[in-house]
Amino acid sequence: MGTVALAAKITHVPSMYLSELDGPRKGSRQAAIDGHVEIGRRCRALGVDTVVVFDTHWLVNASYHINCAPQFSGTYTSNELPHFISNLGFGFPGNPALGQLLAKVCNAQGVDTLAHPATTLGPEYGTLVPMRYMNADQHFKVVSVSALCMAHYLDDSARLGWAMRQAVEQHYDGTVAFFASGSLSHRFAQNGLAEQFASRVWSPFLETLDRSVIEMWQRGDWTSFCAMLPEYASKGHGEGFMHDTAMLLGLLGWSDYTGRAEVLTPYFGASGTGQINAVFPVTPQDGRAVPKAVASQAAGYTSIASRL
Repeated sequence: MGTVALAAKITHVPSMYLSELDGPRKGSRQAAIDGHVEIGRRCRALGVDTVVVFDTHWLVNASYHINCAPQFSGTYTSNELPHFISNLGFGFPGNPALGQLLAKVCNAQGVDTLAHPATTLGPEYGTLVPMRYMNADQHFKVVSVSALCMAHYLDDSARLGWAMRQAVEQHYDGTVAFFASGSLSHRFAQNGLAEQFASRVWSPFLETLDRSVIEMWQRGDWTSFCAMLPEYASKGHGEGFMHDTAMLLGLLGWSDYTGRAEVLTPYFGASGTGQINAVFPVTPQDGRAVPKAVASQAAGYTSIASRL
């Protein structure tokens, strides 16, 4: 019987890498880096052996996918922002056995999922940036899950998260942490205005919306948040259509979840987007079935998620 020891919503802004380098951005993202370091410290204290990242930079058009190669190493340059992340070296072990187990249980619960244990596919920077600060010593094995889902319903992503928790708790001999790697609002600054919005959110509406959501998380109002998530993902320009967040909340129990978020890195703006590092306490859940709230809200998700 395994343990899900820690869950978190994390930033992966590429300006964290720039923050290391000499130049005008040096030190500008230290708070975000410190948040990652603290999450890594907590994972070590909890005995975590593997980190599973719901990565909103891994775009897929069919099925859910799990990158669980035995080893990851290389040099990465972002095709999206090559002037932010260029020639980033990385290396850490994977966990093929866990990745295949996660896929097996997801499929058994009706969520079409493919594991890739023998692949040359490298992780995206939604995984690489956090691992740079949480896992520099390659202490943790890493599994990456596609979370920029172009033709998927949010309720399926919630059910995937729940199934992955059951896979760990019922079939895995070890301790796992799960991270939703993605922003809150994700409306980039208009071309030509990036410098003006380097540390700002694109609009007062989006910032107000994000801050209201964080307050919901901190007071544990998951019923309200889960009900509004599809519309928030759409109108709030959620990164990856917020599939990473749906996965994380599904894992935690959806609207039945009783925990309250702990903010480690306070909300901040980056290139117009809204960012945070927040830990979600893992509370006991009934492991026998998908929470009723996930299933009962499927119709509402379908009508909105289908437009994403």
